[in-house]
Amino acid sequence: MPFREKSAWGMGLLFLAITIWFIGATQPLNWRSGVAPPPAGPLMAVTLFSIIGSIVIQSILAGSSPREANAPADERERQLLTRASHLSGLVLGAGCISALFHYLVHRSGDTLFHIILLSLLISTVAEYALQIVYFRRGHG
Repeated sequence: MPFREKSAWGMGLLFLAITIWFIGATQPLNWRSGVAPPPAGPLMAVTLFSIIGSIVIQSILAGSSPREANAPADERERQLLTRASHLSGLVLGAGCISALFHYLVHRSGDTLFHIILLSLLISTVAEYALQIVYFRRGHG
């Protein structure tokens, strides 16, 4: 398994766990207008878990195969990574547009912020999932 695929598995699982935890901790279905704003505590936790988890995962992977970790991506890998990035950007864009429409109806800036953060997390999971699919298929 190529290094970048291992990295996509590790990071994808990390961000999937973070996203599931964030949804459970903030309970987005309860973000109604006029009710208490979504909690800010999970934002700090998401940030810390993302940074620390990424450092730990990449350090373990780089330590297990330092030569592969330092090698530049070949042409095929660059195409796979670009395609996955492009499609995950569309997911992020759709989430942000949805958040803006929600804001126009409900006028809740707190909810707007949290929906955009959730969109970012979901698009990150999508990017790593697409990388895995493309690496498994062998093409972009």
